[in-house]
Amino acid sequence: MNPTSPFRRRLFAAGFLAAAASVLSLGASAQEAWPNKPIRLVVPFTPGGVTDTSGRLVAEHLSKRLGQQVIVDNKPGASGNIGTSQVVTAAADGYTLLLGFDGTMVINPHVFAKVPFDTLKDFAPVGKIGDATLILVANPEVPAKNLTELIALSKTQSGGLSYGTSGTGGTPHIAGELLKARTGANLTHIPYKGGGQALTDVIGGSIPLVYTAVAGAHGHVKSGKLKAIAVSSLKRSSSLPDTPTFAESGVPDFVVNSWVGILAPAKTPAAVLDRLTAELNAVLSDPVVREKLQVLGIEASPGSAEQFRDELKRDLARYAQVVKAAGIRID
Repeated sequence: MNPTSPFRRRLFAAGFLAAAASVLSLGASAQEAWPNKPIRLVVPFTPGGVTDTSGRLVAEHLSKRLGQQVIVDNKPGASGNIGTSQVVTAAADGYTLLLGFDGTMVINPHVFAKVPFDTLKDFAPVGKIGDATLILVANPEVPAKNLTELIALSKTQSGGLSYGTSGTGGTPHIAGELLKARTGANLTHIPYKGGGQALTDVIGGSIPLVYTAVAGAHGHVKSGKLKAIAVSSLKRSSSLPDTPTFAESGVPDFVVNSWVGILAPAKTPAAVLDRLTAELNAVLSDPVVREKLQVLGIEASPGSAEQFRDELKRDLARYAQVVKAAGIRID
C-alpha cells in the first residue's frame, strides 16, 4: 500500500487521535485519583494549643470526606517560621498542607528581620477555618468599669497600665499597640512565653490587664476572677454576649481577630485546590464542627480561596503600619 495514500493518512491520523485520547484519559484518571495516599498537615506550633486543636479537628473531618487520612505534623519553632518554611519546599502535589496562623503569615514578615517565606508568592490559599475573638480583660480591682474609664485611668499613671500578652509580635500585642495608637491610651506591653502565665498574673494582681483569646479568658470572666473590658471582633462574642465590642465602646472600626486557615505550596494544581476548598467548606458547614470550634473560641468562616487571599493582602498591609509605628522588631 502506498504510505502516502489518503487511506493510509486517515488510518495514521485515527491512530494518533486514539493514542492522544488514551493519554488524556490517563491524565484525567490520575487527577481524579487524588488523593490516593495520606495528606500531611503541618502545624508550625506545639501540640495542645487552640491553633493545633482546631487543626486536628478539621483534619479529622477532612479525612472522612477525602477518603484518606490527614495527618497532623507538628513542626514548632521561631514563632511558626520553621514549620511554615518546610511547606514552601514541599512538593506542590496536594499531599502537604499548612495550618496557617495570622501571627505567622501576616505579622512575622514585618516583625522578624528575615523570614524564610513570602506569604503571597510561596503559598496558594485553600480557605480560612475561622476567627478567634480577642478580648481585653482586667483584674477585678482595676477601678474602671469600661474602656472609656480604662483609657482615662491609663493616662493618670506615670508608667502607664501594663498589659500582658502571649509574646512579642503576636496578634494580642499588635492589638494592644493599635489600641494605643487609636486612643492615646498609656499602655505598657509585658510579653510572656504563653497566654496561660499572663492570665495567672492578672488574676493574681501582678499586672492589671491581659489581651488574649476569648477561649482562654472565658471561664475566668464567668467566675468573676477577671473583668471583661471589650472584644475586638466585629460582633459580640456568642460565649460572652454581655461584653461590648471596641466599636461599641467608642473606637470605630477596631476589629483585630486572630485567624487560622489552610494553605498549600504555590503551584499546587488548581483541581486539587478547588477540591480542598470545597471539602473544607463542607466541614466548616457541619453544625458539629462549628460547635466544637466555638468551644475553642473560633467562629467558623467558610468562604472562597480568593476571599482568603484578599484577607491575607489586607492584613499584611495593615499590620506593616502598626509594627513600624510601634517599633516591634525581632532579629
